[in-house]
Amino acid sequence: MIRKALLLMGALFLLGGFTSLPDRLREQLKTSPQHYSQFDVNMGWDVKAEKGITAINGVIQNVRYATMEDIEIWVSSIDASGKVVSRSVGYVIPRTLEKDGLTTFGVTLPTMAAPGTKLIFTYKYSGSDDGGSDGGGTKWMQSFESIVSPPA
Repeated sequence: MIRKALLLMGALFLLGGFTSLPDRLREQLKTSPQHYSQFDVNMGWDVKAEKGITAINGVIQNVRYATMEDIEIWVSSIDASGKVVSRSVGYVIPRTLEKDGLTTFGVTLPTMAAPGTKLIFTYKYSGSDDGGSDGGGTKWMQSFESIVSPPA
């Protein structure tokens, strides 16, 4: 009886381990503590500040163009007086993100962003509806603000 239960648990564990990467990224996007949604992208991320740095890790989804290329995500930490404390960039890999495609991103700020700190996100890319990178795409840049939440 115990052996059957252990075999069943092992089988369920193995099957659960074989979820596809896109499924895991969709789940990460859905369950991330911070979110942003616009006509072109959906983003979800978490913020961890410790040991003098702030790590922002998340998922971005292309919801507009046949392809997005050369995606950059810039994050600035802003103090109470509105001054930039630190700024850093993350480059999204793969270089090309197909429509409805998801991928991870990461940005590390060299300072600690305490709960309540304002972060300004700026993302840039070239979007194309013909699926090619012949220079006929749209270059786009968008910014939005987010507040660092207390740890869960």
